[in-house]
Amino acid sequence: MAKILILYYSRDGGTARMAQHIARGVESVAGAEALLRTVPEVSAVSEKVADSIPDSGAPYATLNDLEACDGLALGSPTHFGNMAAALKYFLDSSTPLWFSGALSGKPAGVFTSTGSMHGGHETTLLSMMLPLMHHGMLLLSLPCNEIALRETVSGGTPYGPSHCSEADAELTEHEKRLCWVLGERLAKAALALKGAS
Repeated sequence: MAKILILYYSRDGGTARMAQHIARGVESVAGAEALLRTVPEVSAVSEKVADSIPDSGAPYATLNDLEACDGLALGSPTHFGNMAAALKYFLDSSTPLWFSGALSGKPAGVFTSTGSMHGGHETTLLSMMLPLMHHGMLLLSLPCNEIALRETVSGGTPYGPSHCSEADAELTEHEKRLCWVLGERLAKAALALKGAS
């Protein structure tokens, strides 16, 4: 069994909806299991501690979730062309996994949701790739022959799925398809790599 961790932060729900479609893509592959996890808000008040369990949605991720996964989909809304602080904060805590090489050689992909068509989709995806490359992960993109990537008029990039959530727009069929494709690719890659080791 290959466990694919879908780790995301979502403030308004767009990124969370993408994560659910990625999970469907993962679980379309025999022998793969999707594990949805989120991260808590970051507070400007340093004494404030987040509740250990969120009120709703996916449970909070732990470093153990990250270490135990066979593949990773990392998602964040776009904040000024960058990943959200809450996700960056969690990744900054992953130094022990970097020292041990726990993520090295595992497949990973990234996804984002933005409030406008030119809100920084691609730079956000690239910002999430950087720590994954430092961990030695194998980055997966969306293939250029994927029809939904060529036909989309909203979200979608070769770097990973994206969603244009302007005016609380729902995911388009193309955006859903691209999420599904990323999940499927991660699951297949993780299973192939497990079989090769």
